[in-house]
Amino acid sequence: MKNLLMDILTKIVKYPEEVKVKEIDNGDENIIYEIYVNPEDVGQIIGKDGRTIKSINIIMNAAKKEQDKKFILKVIR
Repeated sequence: MKNLLMDILTKIVKYPEEVKVKEIDNGDENIIYEIYVNPEDVGQIIGKDGRTIKSINIIMNAAKKEQDKKFILKVIR
């Protein structure tokens, strides 16, 4: 799933070489993905009213297997 997220993110930012994703499995029902991008790309990732990041989250949760944990995406500034 991390590869899918990286593919999506690198296609929508100006500086794809600076995209980094850290996966944190907290052991509960969630997997947290911390997204690090160039400061100029933060707005591209979040989108107007958070629409882009919400859409990416919907795609990630739709692509998971039924027994997989829920994904939480965090853009780190």
